[in-house]
Amino acid sequence: MFATVRRYEGVDERRIAEIGKKVETSLMPRLAQMPGFGSYCLIESGEGAVTSVSVFETSAQAEESTRVAAKWLQDEKFDAALPNAPKVSAGKVLAGTASAPVLA
Repeated sequence: MFATVRRYEGVDERRIAEIGKKVETSLMPRLAQMPGFGSYCLIESGEGAVTSVSVFETSAQAEESTRVAAKWLQDEKFDAALPNAPKVSAGKVLAGTASAPVLA
């Protein structure tokens, strides 16, 4: 398994709920259909930041998910709400567990 963590800083805090809803309704379904998809979550990190974590079977699939997410941001015109490129960390998962996600 490989995970990708993307941290977006300088996010327009007035639009975080909108971003979360749009991620849930349009980005997550795209990612879930990708080969090797394991999981995805978006975290409100506070202080104008959101962080996403995605897990895929292979490194190539994880890298492709980064391209899909970047294209999605352009398509949805979230440039103003997410003005800074994300800080991306990716690598092989050494340990982990997962269960059904809980959405509040």
